[in-house]
Amino acid sequence: MNLVIGGTGFLGREIICQLLERGQKVRTLCRRNEDLPPGAEVVIGDLADSESLEHACQGIETVYHTAAFPSISLYWEPFFDVNIVGTTNVLSACKAAGVRKLIYTSSASVIFDCKAQPGVDETTPYPRDWLAYYPQSKAIAEQLVLGTANSKNDPLLACSIRPHLIIGKRDRHLIPRLIQRAESGRLFRVGNGKNLIDIIFVENAALGHIQAAEALTSKESPVNGNAYFLSQGEPVNCWEWIDEVLTMKGLPKVKRSISFSAAWALGLALEGWYTCFRLRGEPMMTRFLAAELAVTHYLSIAKAQRDFGYAPVVSMEEGMRRLANS
Repeated sequence: MNLVIGGTGFLGREIICQLLERGQKVRTLCRRNEDLPPGAEVVIGDLADSESLEHACQGIETVYHTAAFPSISLYWEPFFDVNIVGTTNVLSACKAAGVRKLIYTSSASVIFDCKAQPGVDETTPYPRDWLAYYPQSKAIAEQLVLGTANSKNDPLLACSIRPHLIIGKRDRHLIPRLIQRAESGRLFRVGNGKNLIDIIFVENAALGHIQAAEALTSKESPVNGNAYFLSQGEPVNCWEWIDEVLTMKGLPKVKRSISFSAAWALGLALEGWYTCFRLRGEPMMTRFLAAELAVTHYLSIAKAQRDFGYAPVVSMEEGMRRLANS
């Protein structure tokens, strides 16, 4: 029996679909019973509700923990409560229920230091200084999970999956935000437009999670206690790809641009403004966002290929075709 935490989310729902297609039994813990594929057992609850978590984990062999608070907000509390305390609660519930495996959804951003990272692998360390709370909180949670897996005294098997920019049908965040900015005239090219980045279609991201779980067979498994990057395996030019998305949605390509240094300065100013006046919501720009939009950063997937046979089943061409028809 599998438990998907965050089953109404973009990635979580796809994991449920693929598990059901394989004939496996699936339960999901989510805050509301809506837009779920038929066939999944539903437990209503969230990461702060230890009782619902422990109930959901009963009789489960493999937990997929996909729930998180993704944002560029400047306030630490929600990141701490959801990403760190929530993951601590998941670990406690897994141990109390005797869950055998935990597959934790991390993020490739946990190692991004705002400098060029062409083809980096999992030996890349966490940054010494953090410019955003999301990757910082995900890194802390990831270390909790991997620390548990690497403990000889804890029977729980676990690994961490680090996808980068998940896109595809039912995406309610990345592509919709991009379109919204373009339609409102607030989308500017940041930097020289030559930076390469990684993306991954949701079908491939879900498959990688399931393949990792299948390979996670014992404490001696190479998957246990390790982190893995997932992507399409072929970086794209960030701004050419954005133009392609805009074109398929009937919008003009990005015409206006701002230098990386100017965007960095704007982000610094807005961070100070929001913090000083305790403004809610997300700034239009932050230093971390400026770097993500202007700096080359893509990942090696060789470790995932070696340890659990990961290979994208949805190609770049097919994924973009599906995105155009969504």
